[in-house]
Amino acid sequence: MRIGRPAAPAALLLGAALLAAGCAGTPSPKHADAKSTPNGGATATAAPDAAAGPLSPSDLQGRWWTWASSSPSGSNPVEDRDGSMCAQGQKDGVWFLAGTFGERAKRTCAVPAGRRLAFPLVNLMSDQAGCSEFMAPAKGTATLDGKPLRIERYDATPVRVTAEEGNPLTDGGGTFRTHACGLWVQREPLRPGNHTLEIRGSSGRFTVSVDYTLKVPAAGAATNHDAV
Repeated sequence: MRIGRPAAPAALLLGAALLAAGCAGTPSPKHADAKSTPNGGATATAAPDAAAGPLSPSDLQGRWWTWASSSPSGSNPVEDRDGSMCAQGQKDGVWFLAGTFGERAKRTCAVPAGRRLAFPLVNLMSDQAGCSEFMAPAKGTATLDGKPLRIERYDATPVRVTAEEGNPLTDGGGTFRTHACGLWVQREPLRPGNHTLEIRGSSGRFTVSVDYTLKVPAAGAATNHDAV
């Protein structure tokens, strides 16, 4: 993901983001998967149940950027190297995965049963012009257990993001409105068991490469990564 530093779900990420526009008092974002602004922020409203189906481009990106910018540096899922932070900040409903700020990462993550997944290959938070420039060369792939996943392209989309002070994606905390864009995947809950997810994305010279091992317990079984 891209937010300021060239992520990011992206990658978050998987893609970071580039946040250049916003309302008065809006923190200056950075790039996570492709970072010029923050990597994922969505409106911090209650997440829908998995049965509700895919989120709209605006809701998805707003929620993701809010999630990605809700944890401080040092415990932020976009900076995660091994998956130990993947449950950080997760709410009920969709389970988000993160990209990186451009580094390669290999993560093992416990995902609660019955939760839809959503993640960017590369993503950006910026104004409409920034998104247009970022998306022109954007490309990527995602494979789950060796099978390609359907990728959705979202050009500049209005979003509302709430960021916490001390996060590595924005230059401050607060709620602001801006635009977000990126290459995204949303999918239904995974079957119980272990799964491999490979995320590859790029926009120009910015690249994201994340390998996930996702562990899903049987329905009703406890996991080591309860949402926080």
